[in-house]
Amino acid sequence: MNLGKFPRRGYVRTETPIEFLPNFSKALGGKVNIYIKRDDLLPGCGGGNKTRKLDFCIADALKKGADTLVTCGAVQSNHARLTLAWAVHEGLDCHLVLEERVKGSYKPEASGNNFLYKLLGAGSISVVPGGSPMLEEMEKVAAGLRAKGKKPYIIPGGASNALGALGYAACAQEMTEQLFRIGLDIGAIVLPSGSAGTHAGVLAGIFGSNAGISVLGMNVSRTKQAQEELVYKLASETAELAGVSHPLPTSAVTCFGDYVGTGYSLPTETMIEAVTLLARTEAILLDPVYTGKAMAGFIDQVRKGAFPAGTNLLFLHTGGSPALYAYLDLFK
Repeated sequence: MNLGKFPRRGYVRTETPIEFLPNFSKALGGKVNIYIKRDDLLPGCGGGNKTRKLDFCIADALKKGADTLVTCGAVQSNHARLTLAWAVHEGLDCHLVLEERVKGSYKPEASGNNFLYKLLGAGSISVVPGGSPMLEEMEKVAAGLRAKGKKPYIIPGGASNALGALGYAACAQEMTEQLFRIGLDIGAIVLPSGSAGTHAGVLAGIFGSNAGISVLGMNVSRTKQAQEELVYKLASETAELAGVSHPLPTSAVTCFGDYVGTGYSLPTETMIEAVTLLARTEAILLDPVYTGKAMAGFIDQVRKGAFPAGTNLLFLHTGGSPALYAYLDLFK
């Protein structure tokens, strides 16, 4: 892969750390060694994985002469927060379209990302019902902006297109270089799988580098089959864009759909346990929607003995902790 040929803004200047979690590993029985990739420490207001994707997407927007960004997400969208934050950094306007996937869940006065949208100065916030055609809804906002003489650029939810996923193909290269440097053999990378850009990008990067490391996605919104189809399609597109010459096999995609609970963003008891356990053993914060549910799935797989004793495992922390403050009642 030659990712240097793609323009980017340079938001990611240094690698994020890989840390061993000794107390957490011990709390899960001590049979496997759990490490964490701290992409929650990425630059941007509140940190998180979308910075890697926006590095490429916003570079494309500026190359095309945009003065305004339009994007979408759920009502507590980390992606919306980071798109808005980097728009502020670049001197661009930013307009958000929020999908109320759970009826009645949007609360303008809420804490977490809702508060940050206002603090950062979003140009507008449109709220649409769950299941709305989000690309069409964003295009409506963009059309209104064009009528006012603006030059909007639409970034899909999660920045999860092939261009954005290159950010995680680059992250896969970063991780393999780090693992080589510290002499660590990893049996699997475990990560949240939602809009699929992170999962697809890591998969394309690992496959394109011939690293031979399993990538396991813990679903936050879809069934196993639906998510695997989504990840495979985007990973294949990303690998092709990155110049990987051989096709990605469908067998490379593994997703777990058992930890979603009753739906996207709806809490589960296992998520609450996962967030609490990592906080009390390692003082690392997860979020209730993505990393909390993904870690809950990871914990369950470890407890079931899915990994051989002595295996080193790496959890990719995609950030999102600002959303935690919108779910305070769950942890009281």
